[in-house]
Amino acid sequence: MMESEKKVQLLRTPVEHIDITQFNVISLVEAMGHMAYTARDLARAAEIFDRMIADPDCAIILCLAGSLVSAGLKKIFVEMVRCRMVDAIVATGANLVDQDFFEGLGFRHYMAEAVLKTGAHDAELRNLGIDRIYDTLIDEEQLRICDETVRRIADELTPRAYSSREFLVAMGRFLDQSEQPVRDSIVLEAYRNEVPLFCPAFSDCSAGFGLVAHRAGRGNSPVVSIDSAKDFDELTRLKIHCRETGLLMIGGGVPKNFAQDVVVAADVLGMEVPMHKYAVQVTVADVRDGGLSGSTLVEASSWGKVDTVFEQMVFAEATLAVPLIAAYAWHKGAWRNRAPRRLSRFLKDM
Repeated sequence: MMESEKKVQLLRTPVEHIDITQFNVISLVEAMGHMAYTARDLARAAEIFDRMIADPDCAIILCLAGSLVSAGLKKIFVEMVRCRMVDAIVATGANLVDQDFFEGLGFRHYMAEAVLKTGAHDAELRNLGIDRIYDTLIDEEQLRICDETVRRIADELTPRAYSSREFLVAMGRFLDQSEQPVRDSIVLEAYRNEVPLFCPAFSDCSAGFGLVAHRAGRGNSPVVSIDSAKDFDELTRLKIHCRETGLLMIGGGVPKNFAQDVVVAADVLGMEVPMHKYAVQVTVADVRDGGLSGSTLVEASSWGKVDTVFEQMVFAEATLAVPLIAAYAWHKGAWRNRAPRRLSRFLKDM
């Protein structure tokens, strides 16, 4: 079999994104609340998220870490933006650029089941230009197109330091102006609904490759750069502006720490703001190594970041827990009476 044929064979079954609007899990989740262990934790987390949405004074920050879009969760997050279930998003570059923006360009992630059936190994995948994310595959040639698109966007901007939010607005505008229809996209939907996106480690993904190419192409001329301190300042200003906030954190890492730390940052600026009133985290990280991803929300309270009345850890893998938590809140329907905050307007006017 020729290499081109082998590549086509391996990249033949796309990952399909789950649609929470198609199944009502309210009865299931409420029944889980009368069980024990993770089932009960998940049910309480779903109830807390629904409570956040129903609270008219609460601004909701969604944090995304791990490989979530490639796993089939993208449509959930897009629906949350559309339905005013989230007011700001803090995410890794992998989720927003390598995966979401990548799919916005018309590309897909693929199930790696064919790898097992054909006996292909990672060395062979490398030779075929296929990258593997656990049991998911992605075309390296298409990723390079994504890198190049980021470079083009940077080339067209006025050279200066941008927050990642500002650069992601430019990426959303690019998709919005695309001649070809764009599949569901977090970057695009956030742009259209004026939901600010933050990516504190923006260069740690295809965006980084694109920006490196942009800098190299400019030589000694002024360049576009990403100012992570500006990111932190902007999200802190949002906390000061909104005051009452809730966190829905999928995974941990930088997005979790970034969003929690704005309470402390506000204090550094001399502004007294309340701790995050609500907090839910879905993670598989262990608490015992002292790392942030697995640290409990009760521990965060010792830093003055998270209140402990409405907090819940769910130690479960995201593809199992997130559809249940999000679908429960969507079908409860509190979002229907929730006004859009359009926080990007506030930041634009700063």
